[in-house]
Amino acid sequence: MSIAERPTAGTTASVYERVTPETKEALVRELTQLLGMRHVLHSPYDLALYEYDASIERGRPDIVAFPASTEDVAAIVKCARRYHIPVVPRGAGTGLSGGAIPRYGGIVIVFTRMNQILEIDYENLRAVVQPGLVNLHLSHALNPHGFYYVPDPSSQRSCTIGGNVGENAGGPHTLLYGVTTNHVLGLELVTAEGEIAEVGGWTYDAPGYDLTGLLIGSEGTLCIITKIIVRIVHLPEAVKTMVAIFDSMQDASNTVTEIIAHGVIPAAIEMMDQVILQAVEADTPAGYPLDAAAVLLIETEGLYESVEEQQQQIVAICEKHRARQVRIAANEIERQRFWAGRKNAFGAVGRISPEFYVQDGVVPRTQLPYVLRRVNEICQHYGLRVGNVFHAGDGNLHPLILFDSHIPGEVERVRQAGHEILQVCADVGGSITGEHGVGIEKQAEMALIFNDTDLRVMQQVRHACNPDQLFNPGKLFPLPGRCVDMKQL
Repeated sequence: MSIAERPTAGTTASVYERVTPETKEALVRELTQLLGMRHVLHSPYDLALYEYDASIERGRPDIVAFPASTEDVAAIVKCARRYHIPVVPRGAGTGLSGGAIPRYGGIVIVFTRMNQILEIDYENLRAVVQPGLVNLHLSHALNPHGFYYVPDPSSQRSCTIGGNVGENAGGPHTLLYGVTTNHVLGLELVTAEGEIAEVGGWTYDAPGYDLTGLLIGSEGTLCIITKIIVRIVHLPEAVKTMVAIFDSMQDASNTVTEIIAHGVIPAAIEMMDQVILQAVEADTPAGYPLDAAAVLLIETEGLYESVEEQQQQIVAICEKHRARQVRIAANEIERQRFWAGRKNAFGAVGRISPEFYVQDGVVPRTQLPYVLRRVNEICQHYGLRVGNVFHAGDGNLHPLILFDSHIPGEVERVRQAGHEILQVCADVGGSITGEHGVGIEKQAEMALIFNDTDLRVMQQVRHACNPDQLFNPGKLFPLPGRCVDMKQL
């Protein structure tokens, strides 16, 4: 059988084995000998916590293991390989696409114990960290010395750098600096055979294939990452944070387009609509107006003189597009309050809805007014409320569709609305994900932006690195039937 003809995960039971009671007992015994009893979970009560992430997907593992070293990870992978069962890596479980969900059971490897900063080299602007390190903890260690780590997902207080690497996470400040892949230089990893390898390194442009770039964003389907070399940067000399208040989403969207077209690239441009503003102010009062149609949170940073000039240009563009007011943070306390409102937006939505479904489409900035209008029309069609909070500078949309799973048929309507939103993003030349990954959530939608040849080539890469499909199976690529189903909708 050729690589292209091999079955995809989930198409046949011969791809990997389900964990029988006998197999589970043997696995628990072996893993306990390796890691200790405290670091192997296997009772239904203990496993319940690991059957979900921040998406609406579910899947319970058979065993959860907590390695303390790369050698532990390699031993776990070899053990799983002997029994031919799946292995799924997991950081903090903050992912929004089901990437850490064990779709077919097996062993979930949680990196809570591998959470250290191993080395910081300020002279060469490098740091070496373990995958379980919480994103914000790295900047907390660097800040007193005048440095920080740029990628800043909204969940940075809890998400891990290993998870960020797996999903190629972004954040508000990646408008200027780029996403995770732009800040990772090298990786240590465990292969599907349980061997330990290194790719990339301490310098830029290592010779040979860019395997580091290939593995970032691979969502745990190619290897298990155990060490990460990241780039750190100096804290900026000056920072200016502005809040521009608008009475229409159209004006706010046009402002974003003109700022970038004008040649001004701020560090961040975030947008929140009225639904989100009201939720945020009820949860984390940041001083946002409750009656505004939209707010832009804009931040510039760099040398003092250039920041002052950018601020003046941005204020002028906002006023040109009928901004009701542009507030400039008076001090660091007010700046942090503005950002706290934005960073806590997802959690704040819990005050106005029992559940929400987050999408992650990307569109050209010039298409923002049209796509936001279509998002609202689609949700109205399905009788659903929606709030928008997103990285406007990147055109990376995050519509939050509000719902209650106890209402019959509501989850199905939410999923269908999500699909139609991604269809609109694809139709205008965008993408189905900007930073949350594909996981389980967007498998079928991969066919919206890739043809059969594209998908086959990507699957060949997966088969080369993960021939038995034991690493995070049933993710990323459309499963048989689903692709056709979505095309016919």
